[in-house]
Amino acid sequence: MALLHIQDLNIRFGAAQAVRELSLHIDPRESLGLVGESGSGKSVTALAILRLLDESATVTGRIHFEGRDLLTLSQTEMRRVRGREIAMIFQEPMTALNPVMPVGEQIAEAVRLHQHGLSRRQVREQVIEAMDAVALPSPAARFADYPHQFSGGQRQRILIAMAIANRPRLLIADEPTTALDVTVQARILDLLAQLRERFGLAMLFISHDLAVVSQVADRVAVLRHGLLLEEAPRRTIFRNPLHVYTRSLLGAVPTMKTDLEKPLATLGTRTVTSAQAYIGEPPTPPPPLREAEPGHWVRVAPASEVPS
Repeated sequence: MALLHIQDLNIRFGAAQAVRELSLHIDPRESLGLVGESGSGKSVTALAILRLLDESATVTGRIHFEGRDLLTLSQTEMRRVRGREIAMIFQEPMTALNPVMPVGEQIAEAVRLHQHGLSRRQVREQVIEAMDAVALPSPAARFADYPHQFSGGQRQRILIAMAIANRPRLLIADEPTTALDVTVQARILDLLAQLRERFGLAMLFISHDLAVVSQVADRVAVLRHGLLLEEAPRRTIFRNPLHVYTRSLLGAVPTMKTDLEKPLATLGTRTVTSAQAYIGEPPTPPPPLREAEPGHWVRVAPASEVPS
């Protein structure tokens, strides 16, 4: 049984629909990469899973986690899930961390919230263990340091330590390497891979960077305008993308084999491939997802329905 199973998720802000009929699943210990350009609905989907959207959002559908529909849980029950069973790493650590509170105390706060009855010494030991697990140097000595005393990569590790301190089953990483340089980015990705293996974590990894996703995801789902356009195992997506939008995303990323005499692919074109997949604003109702091969789903339309 899937650890997380999203069915027909719709998210609307007034007249604007941010996510449309989204269905996804993540199995235990699996990593799903959710990719797409800015505004495609990636982060909104993550916030909906944890029910962190404000009252202006209308959310319908089902989000099952270990058999429970998160959208029907009470606020008290949902608070037990957040941080304990599902944890999230946010994109910018300096806005996620309290600048006037020692980092050790911030991690300890997350531990005390979900693990009642621990002594102060036990909490401190667990925090230091989490800081050590993310390879922060001298965690005991730096327990009382403040966020500004750490580098950007170290602050991201602090957020990861906070996320894993309670040993969650699912980790949601919302573009956790976007603000980091390439060298630090690679170290954070290696760290996430090690933590997944060590603690048996499943992960929803959100990014607009396909190169990053190729390193961390077992499967990849492609979103545009809040609509799932293609989903397949990682190798299949990168070797045999069927949707024209997925091909455009891949073509917009320069590689060592890129022909410098030709412009990179753009995302605004409505060019149609032999798969007859649309790339522009989806029609209403959108064409259905079809299984092109086992495990490879793509949303394509008959030729008569393709936008000109």
